Amino acid sequence: MSSAETVRLVAPAKLTLSLRVVGLRDDGLHLIEAEMVTLDLYDEIRVDPGDGCVVDGPAAAGLDLGEDNLASRAMVLAGRTGRLCIHKRIPAGAGLGGGSADAAAVLRWAGIDDLDVAAGLGADVPFCVIGGRARVRGIGEVVEPLPHLPRQFTLLTPAIHSPTPEVYRMWDELGGPGHGSGNDLTDAALEVTPALAEARDRLADATGKPPRLAGSGSTWFVEGAFPGPGLVVAASVPPGWVPPGWVPPER
Repeated sequence: MSSAETVRLVAPAKLTLSLRVVGLRDDGLHLIEAEMVTLDLYDEIRVDPGDGCVVDGPAAAGLDLGEDNLASRAMVLAGRTGRLCIHKRIPAGAGLGGGSADAAAVLRWAGIDDLDVAAGLGADVPFCVIGGRARVRGIGEVVEPLPHLPRQFTLLTPAIHSPTPEVYRMWDELGGPGHGSGNDLTDAALEVTPALAEARDRLADATGKPPRLAGSGSTWFVEGAFPGPGLVVAASVPPGWVPPGWVPPER
């Protein structure tokens, strides 16, 4: 199915508030129990007639524009064609689900809500399809919605890529440590990317609160609004959220 007219989609970020690693599948993938929320930090996607993918925006540097990027793969999976124009605000490699959010926006537009299908694109895609606040289990494909709680968070995302597969491998090598913050991957992420500690300490100094790591990183966050240089204040939002004045697309 082709897009004969321009369609605009919104792709909100996700924030992992807690993460426990609870097992390992036979294929080597880790099983988790996590709590995730959708944020009002979002990418905008425009689908024009044509094909291909272009990206701009403050978080566009270094992104994959080929057929393997998640939004393009979601278009193929959904049987849609069109030229993707993605305005990136969600930093890549930051644990905020930017690519997953883009893919989920395409799936929602196409009316695909099968979470097993979504999980075939990536572990964060199922939650991003559902959105809001949820308990997430398995490898990400089990999403149990929870009541929305209005909350604000202050994020600090350093210019560091935290490689998720390496963080999980390090977690295994360290013997599967927990962490007092509620994110089992914290020590492993700091071992893989020691420079994360500087960002953590910077956020702690700016807010007076102990930061938590978002998933495997590289974003650190605290609860509450603490505006300042290099910091982003974002709010949790309910399922189906769109920015004020946004007109949802027709499927």
